[in-house]
Amino acid sequence: MKVLDLKCAHQHVFEGWFASEDDFQSQLARGLVECPLCADVNISKQLSAPRLNLGAAAPKTLSSPAAPSASASGGQGVPSSTELVPAQAAQTDISPQDRQALQDMQGDWLKMVRQVMANTEDVGSHFAEVARQMHYGEADERSIRGQTSREEAVALLEEGISVLPLPMPASLKETLQ
Repeated sequence: MKVLDLKCAHQHVFEGWFASEDDFQSQLARGLVECPLCADVNISKQLSAPRLNLGAAAPKTLSSPAAPSASASGGQGVPSSTELVPAQAAQTDISPQDRQALQDMQGDWLKMVRQVMANTEDVGSHFAEVARQMHYGEADERSIRGQTSREEAVALLEEGISVLPLPMPASLKETLQ
């Protein structure tokens, strides 16, 4: 099993698991590897450092003055930010703390999208129609989500119907394993 650090064209960093390098290349060529945040299929493989478990000695952790290690934080076991993203941090001008903040925001965004999906009804391409029916009292009000064109969304807003565009990657429509 190969665990690869991947990045999309929008700079979202994520991890992918593949049976082999050939499996990764095959899936990439067929457009099957996509960013879990934005569904971009323009994916690049990043440098990553393998972790080799060669014995009973505990692995040494990287730390920086701005991000204390577990021993400096009272033994809480909190990893430093450089420990979490050593390969990516070395490749960009983004500080390890800023990179961690970006990853935290990505995680929060994913939680929010999952919350929306869990608590709304998917009306698919009938979104505008159902939203109008609810607005004009022709259907019971409920929390819905679906797809519509930009022009139709603007028309809904002009009618006083509140809508919010929310990009949802196809990968979030099913349970991630």
